[in-house]
Amino acid sequence: RRWFTHFYVVSVLWNGFLLLCLFRAEFLGESFPSWIQDVHHAFGRDSQSKDTGNEHFSALLVLLLLWLHSCRRLAECLWTSVFSSGVIHIVQYCFGLGYYIAVGSTVLCQVPTNVRNGKKPSVQICWYHIMGIMMYIWASLHQHRCLAILANLRKSRSGKVVSLSHSVPFGDWFESVSCPHYFAELLIYVSMAIALGIHNVTWWCVVLYVLFNQALAAVLCHEFYQKNFSSYPKHRKAFIPLVF
Repeated sequence: RRWFTHFYVVSVLWNGFLLLCLFRAEFLGESFPSWIQDVHHAFGRDSQSKDTGNEHFSALLVLLLLWLHSCRRLAECLWTSVFSSGVIHIVQYCFGLGYYIAVGSTVLCQVPTNVRNGKKPSVQICWYHIMGIMMYIWASLHQHRCLAILANLRKSRSGKVVSLSHSVPFGDWFESVSCPHYFAELLIYVSMAIALGIHNVTWWCVVLYVLFNQALAAVLCHEFYQKNFSSYPKHRKAFIPLVF
């Protein structure tokens, strides 16, 4: 699982590049590279699509949030998390790399390739931007705390890694669910859906994928805890507090 670091390296570089392209197009009036425009024509918005107002700023904001999320997760993989010797399948590894390339491209494809077409940039902060950012920060803080709790189970008080075995975590959202970091991941993607204006069907499909992916991982982890720890708290749910 330490190879998850590769996913976030790719995400930081790729989504950072897309963020820069969109920023330059939005505020400097530059055009996207031709190969990005070709992808847009094939899978995204037509260059002549009507400007619906604030969708350009929303896409820029979500790309920024996605990039910041990748930066934080990369930092946690490098300096916080303590990985065991578990392995992942090569198919899962390749899919993970492709996913983080596709998810940023999905955001970019929500706006026309010409972006402003000579118009002055318009930045209008709406209620859903504020709500999305607040939810993003809240979920990110809890995810970091939960990952730190997991890491500290394998460290001494001095911070030295003393074990790679599994232990029962307590504190923060662990009091309600077995995998709060997976639940927080879902909330982070929901916050991006809100920041995009709530109505973006394409991004809700991404959220749906994250829901099923994280739920499956949470159930497997929950069953592992129940099987290996006889005194595991019976009131804990696997994924969503009080629900699932």
